[in-house]
Amino acid sequence: MPHQGAGGRLEGMTTNALREELFKLTAAERLELVEELWDSIAAEREHEPFPLTEAQREELDRRLRELDEHPERARPWEEVRERLWARKRE
Repeated sequence: MPHQGAGGRLEGMTTNALREELFKLTAAERLELVEELWDSIAAEREHEPFPLTEAQREELDRRLRELDEHPERARPWEEVRERLWARKRE
């Protein structure tokens, strides 16, 4: 999805007008935009990771310790995702 530069049709649009235009995109176009936006954020933060709160860091450390202590409890992402989708359909 091309970025609109100076004089482009996005210039001067309100946030609500922009949101309305974005929701007119197909699902595939919106997914592509999300991917591009995420990649741009990740590129900007490449050398400066997102800061974690102390509580988030402690939880991450706890989960990593649990994984190290009990690797047999780990599940592949595909299995977890399927279980979550099944729960959502109930």
